[in-house]
Amino acid sequence: MNANGMMRLGDRLKKTRRDSFIGRDAELRRFGRALDGGPDAPRVLFLHGPGGVGKSALVRRFADEAELRNRPVVQVDGRTAPADAQGFGRAVSPATEDPRAVLLIDTFEDRGHLETWLFDECLPYLPDGTVTVVAGRQAPDPVRRADPAWADLLDVVQVTALDPAESRLFLLRRGIPEPLHQDILSFTGGHPLALALAAAAAVRHTGPVPGVDSAVAGSPGQDVIAALLRHLVGDPPTRAHRAALEVCAHAHITSEQLLRALLGEQGRELFAWLREQPYIETTTAGVHPHDVVREALEADLRWRDPDGFADLHTRLREHLLERVRTAPPARFLHAVGELQFLYRRDGFMSDTHRWHPYGLVEDLPCRPSQEPAVVELVRLREGADSARIAAHWLARQPEAFRIQKVPPGDDIAGCSAWLKLTAFEGESHDPVAAVAWEHVRRHGPLRTGEHISMARFHVGRGTYQRPSPVMDLVLWRMFGEIVRDEKLAWTFIAMRDDGFWDKHLLHCDMRPVDTAVEIGGHRYRLFAHDWRPLPTASWLAEKTDGMLGAVLTGSARAGAGTEPAGGQGGDAFVVTHAEFTAAARSALRTLRWPDELALSPLQNSRLVRAHAMPLDDVLRNAIDHLPLERGGERGHRAALAAFVEGASTQEAAARRLGLPFSTYRRHLAGAVERITDIMWRHEIDGTPLRRPGAPSTR
Repeated sequence: MNANGMMRLGDRLKKTRRDSFIGRDAELRRFGRALDGGPDAPRVLFLHGPGGVGKSALVRRFADEAELRNRPVVQVDGRTAPADAQGFGRAVSPATEDPRAVLLIDTFEDRGHLETWLFDECLPYLPDGTVTVVAGRQAPDPVRRADPAWADLLDVVQVTALDPAESRLFLLRRGIPEPLHQDILSFTGGHPLALALAAAAAVRHTGPVPGVDSAVAGSPGQDVIAALLRHLVGDPPTRAHRAALEVCAHAHITSEQLLRALLGEQGRELFAWLREQPYIETTTAGVHPHDVVREALEADLRWRDPDGFADLHTRLREHLLERVRTAPPARFLHAVGELQFLYRRDGFMSDTHRWHPYGLVEDLPCRPSQEPAVVELVRLREGADSARIAAHWLARQPEAFRIQKVPPGDDIAGCSAWLKLTAFEGESHDPVAAVAWEHVRRHGPLRTGEHISMARFHVGRGTYQRPSPVMDLVLWRMFGEIVRDEKLAWTFIAMRDDGFWDKHLLHCDMRPVDTAVEIGGHRYRLFAHDWRPLPTASWLAEKTDGMLGAVLTGSARAGAGTEPAGGQGGDAFVVTHAEFTAAARSALRTLRWPDELALSPLQNSRLVRAHAMPLDDVLRNAIDHLPLERGGERGHRAALAAFVEGASTQEAAARRLGLPFSTYRRHLAGAVERITDIMWRHEIDGTPLRRPGAPSTR
């Protein structure tokens, strides 16, 4: 209030800021300890953290706390204080007049060149009772903490994002309804400035997810992204520096070697520049941006240059795929995790993977002395019958078993097995193997030199077949082994038949086999994939197209209203894989009869509705994809004769192709299965099924 007792605008602002302040309990306790004094209390608190993380808000709260204790407060802002030592000294001089003064220096990064002078010449001349707070983006020079004279007087505090509970309270106090919280939190990662900007955008908008791009969960509007990048990153010095930032945002962890591989020899200096940025965090494996900076950089590149984003993803994928193929054992799982991180936005990967810090869990070969513990862990989670089967495989393929440990303890936290089997190994001892081999007999027998792989016994002591640090490594090893195995025909993954992994595995083109298995009172389901038609590198390229198509077309749809593409009405065609397959087979048979084809339930599928593509084009395009697969030319000829060219009977189609009727039937059956698989994959991914060689609309 002023001298007349009237409320000032500044008083109102101060009250609002105080009432809206959330969290920072640990920092406030440390400041309170400094105010309390005592021989062991720090005299200088140095706050550091990226822009917008809440340092200035914390400094203002410190000022309030000091005033409540009747301590005189001297505030200096690095943005406006003189840039020379003499002028800066005059700005802080009022703090020398009272030993109870509290000196608060904010935005010190703008005067970082004065750090040595501040510690060597300025702060030592303050009265012993003075408490000083310095806040800036960069941490102080490590020499300060190494100096024994400053050891008890300096408290360096890294200011980080708000935790999830604090972030939700932040949004509630700004009037954001709870149903909107998760989308905002997934983008902001608890970063206060990002929270404030997204919350303000949510208040302004009236759509289903105000201020948030509803088509891409967690993505903000471009106004929020632009404001964040201006505040957090600024303008990189050159295009090369911007390119390094974009690599760093898309990769899980960026090393100097990765930058050199993608950007040439300048990667060395670009890596050094990245390490100096306040929004970049350093780990034992390399560097990565703060979550909100990563999200903003990626969203900006996808919006500003979608082709550039696609090119970056492709180059990273090819580099990391080669690393998976060639990585030594100690780096193998790290390389797989780095590759899979590129697909975190495919709508499925992030639901089951968390990319926990390296070293949190160790994946190790199972030693002979640990085999009894593995069998006991399987017995504990799956029962005695499963334990006997595990013992059978341990005796025959001990090298297939891995254990997981959580350092520093020595107890086994989990185990898994990746079995490599030749025909018809294990069929009489393991019901899971028996079902796998029966599926191989019916759908694609092995050829000379080939084998199958079977993932078994995914058992965690803490959690059973649910997302966890242990399960992350189990899944990564499965994928990495598939990439490395050149003689692999089929992969089978056995999971408890409770439906949890169905969506994820189906997205990875692991199809559930028809027969479930019951062992020890528990039902298990096998998921199968034949890798021979489409090698893993090509499969990953397809997944890239699916992810980029979903992300980029989803962004375009965000502002286009709720009407499906093409303006078609009707209910969405949401069915099981079996129902979709039956509808696709029926549609193939009516391909040459438009009136009957118009009645197909596939007319309401995403393949048709979302891309305004006629169903007959979808079917023909799927047929035309067959020659791209190994051995697909025979099936392509059979499908053309049956569904496109219009042979009167299958016998006539066989005669036209000069094939025995049984051979023709076999080729046609395989072609129909592959056509429906191709259509289902695109239906699930949400990507258009275009004619091979047709230009992308990305």
